[in-house]
Amino acid sequence: MVLERYLQSAVTTDLGRKMVFLGGPRQCGKTTLAQSVLEKFPYRGGGRGLYLNWDDDEHRRRIQHREWAAEDELVVFDELHKFRRWKAWLKGLHDTTKHAHTYLVTGSARLDVYRRGGDSLMGRYHYWRLHPFTLSEPVPGISPKEGFRRLMEVGGFPEPFLDGDAREAQRWRKERFERVIRDDIRDLERIQEIRTLELFVDALREKVGGAIVLSNIALDLQVAQKTLNRWLDALERMYLLFVVRPLTARIPRAVQKPPKVYFFDNGDVRGDEGARFENLVATHLLKRLHYLEDSTGIRHGLSYIRDKEGREVDFAVLRDGRVTDLIEAKWADSALHRPLQYYAERLRPRRAIQLVANLKAPYDKGDLRIRGIDELARPLAED
Repeated sequence: MVLERYLQSAVTTDLGRKMVFLGGPRQCGKTTLAQSVLEKFPYRGGGRGLYLNWDDDEHRRRIQHREWAAEDELVVFDELHKFRRWKAWLKGLHDTTKHAHTYLVTGSARLDVYRRGGDSLMGRYHYWRLHPFTLSEPVPGISPKEGFRRLMEVGGFPEPFLDGDAREAQRWRKERFERVIRDDIRDLERIQEIRTLELFVDALREKVGGAIVLSNIALDLQVAQKTLNRWLDALERMYLLFVVRPLTARIPRAVQKPPKVYFFDNGDVRGDEGARFENLVATHLLKRLHYLEDSTGIRHGLSYIRDKEGREVDFAVLRDGRVTDLIEAKWADSALHRPLQYYAERLRPRRAIQLVANLKAPYDKGDLRIRGIDELARPLAED
C-alpha cells in the first residue's frame, strides 16, 4: 500500500485545471506521490493513468515519440528535465492535447531551477514543493513522540524515517549526498573541485544555527569567496540546504549579519541537540511556508533578527513582507527569552512563541507563548 502524502489532494485537484509540476529535494517521495495520484485519480469512464520515466530507455523513446493511448487521461513524466528541450516540447504537447490529457511532471530540484528563468510555460501549470516528513504530517503507526525521536536521530526523508534505523540511515545519507554533489550540482554548475565542495558542506554542517562568515571558510579552504557564494547558491537550489537571512526592515539598530544555513535532512547536522532541534524547527517552518505560498500564491519568507545590542530571535515569519510570527527554539531552557519579548512588543506579530523541546508544562507570559513540540504538529493549512 502506498502511503498518501500531504500534497496528494491538492495535486489531484490542480490536475483538474492545469498541468502540475512537483519539485523538492532528491528522494523526498516525489515519484511515490505521483504513483499514488495515478492510482487514486478520478478518471472519467474508461480513463486510466500512465507513468513514464526519462531514465528508462523504453519510456524515453515513448516520450520522444508521444506514444500513449487516448485512454491515458493522466500522464506522469518523471525526470523530464533531463530532456534538453523539455520546456518547448511540453509547451507544444500541452497546447495541442490539453483537452484529452493532463500531465504531472516530477523530477529533482533542477525542475525548479529551470522553471525560474524565461518561463515559456507560464500560466499552463501549478507548482508544488514536496518536503520530507515532519510532525505536521502524521504517519499511521508512528506516535508524535516516536516521530520526534526519529526526526532528531535519522531525519524526515521517507526511507530512513519510516525505517527508523540509525545505521541504515547513515548509509542512505552517504549515498544521497554523493548523488546530489557528484550528479546534480556538478551537472548544473560544472563544478570541478568536488572534494573542496564536499569540505565546504562539511564546514556548513558544523555551523547550523550560527552566522556563516564565508570569508573565514574561504580562507580555510583556500578558495575565493565568490566561489563559495556560487556554491552556496547551487546547494540551496538543489534543496540540500536553505539559507535564512537577517531581517533589517523596521528593526531599530539592526545589523547586516551574515546568513544562517539549515539542512533539509536533519541528520546532516553536526552539532549538539540544540543545533539539531533548531534545524528541525527551521525545516518545519519552511515546509509550512512553502505549502501556504504554493496553495495561495501569497509570498511568504523566513528570516532571523539580530540588532547591534546582540538581541536575537531565531526565526521571523513574513507574509507579503510583514512579520506575522516570531519563533525562538530552545532545547531545554524554558525561561522566557527576553529578546523575543522585546521584538514582540515592537513588531506586534500575530504570534510570538518560544518552542522548547523538553518542556514540562506550557505557559503564557502576556502575549508570549512558551510551548512544546506539539506546536510543530499543527496542520499545514492552519495559518
